[in-house]
Amino acid sequence: MPQAGEGIRRKPVHYVVGDAQCGGFQRVLEFIGRRWAGAVLLAGAEGARRFTQYRNLVPGISDRMLAQRLKELEAYGLLRREVVPSTPVLIRYTPSPNGQELIRALQPLIAWSARRLEQEPQGDDCRCAAAPSAPRDS
Repeated sequence: MPQAGEGIRRKPVHYVVGDAQCGGFQRVLEFIGRRWAGAVLLAGAEGARRFTQYRNLVPGISDRMLAQRLKELEAYGLLRREVVPSTPVLIRYTPSPNGQELIRALQPLIAWSARRLEQEPQGDDCRCAAAPSAPRDS
């Protein structure tokens, strides 16, 4: 029984690179860490957006790269693509429930990095100025 003030000691968690849990985490980090993937996902945090809105929210991304990342995020089940039959055809991308969950999971990391950037000189490649608000559930 722990003495007063000691608290309960928990057994440390050890991750082995080959573990399924660690491997899945590594795959997510590699995907979100791909150039522009995280920025495009976060640009959709507020809800449905059209291609041009994503382009405006992610400065510096080319149309070709944006189209590629939107397709990948859709293939990973993080974005939903909605085609509205109209003239001209309207296409909107919205974070899926999995995408919304990932955005919420990334927010503490974004906040942590913002605090770290306050302590270190900022480079020219910093594109995420602030953590977005939590996405609205539709």
